Amino acid sequence: MKKIGLVFFLIFCFCIGLGYYFNKSAIKKKTDNKRLPVYNPVDIDPSLVDSSLQNLGLGHKIQDFEFTNQYGETIGLENVKGKVFIAEFFFTTCGSICPIMNQKMQKVQKKFLNEKKIQILSFTVNPEVDTPEILLEYAKKHNAKKGLWHFLTGDKKQLYKTARRSFFLLKAAEVKNQGDIGSDFIHTNNFVLVDKNLEIRGYYDGTKDKEVSKLINDVQILLKE
Repeated sequence: MKKIGLVFFLIFCFCIGLGYYFNKSAIKKKTDNKRLPVYNPVDIDPSLVDSSLQNLGLGHKIQDFEFTNQYGETIGLENVKGKVFIAEFFFTTCGSICPIMNQKMQKVQKKFLNEKKIQILSFTVNPEVDTPEILLEYAKKHNAKKGLWHFLTGDKKQLYKTARRSFFLLKAAEVKNQGDIGSDFIHTNNFVLVDKNLEIRGYYDGTKDKEVSKLINDVQILLKE
């Protein structure tokens, strides 16, 4: 009788263990299959979207661009196609949120230091000051890895156009008054996550650890897509 009871006990334990295994596998599979949203102009605050794009509900992709990085190299859409990339807009003389953001971006870079399918693009919004030479000095201070983290400068109108028509980070009024660094300069704390198909997949507060940790996690999800 005791032997029968022991057998039933062992079978019971086996079933519990089996159920736990399959439940854990199902949870892991569900997590692995998590899909990030795709952001289109209709999902964004209309004041940040160019009027020609405001009614677009599907199919938005980052538009073509071409700027110069801290090494004097031309970086454009061809350099990020097929890769996951993170974009931000900043300027080197910013003394408020930019230092915090780029300190956090260093953590992102460290996590993906040897990942060839990742790029980080930091667009200056003050190209008159932020020449490639100035950007190189700034990049060195932030331990930016060559080929991974690009600090970009170029024509100011094109930089602002890219912010507004591709990443949706600039209001129309700021475009009209783009010469005034004191009040109408782009000064966003957002990091923008873009997938291999040049679609926007997330916005994150680059000054907050919790948001940056979520960004890192979401990058890992996109790498598996």
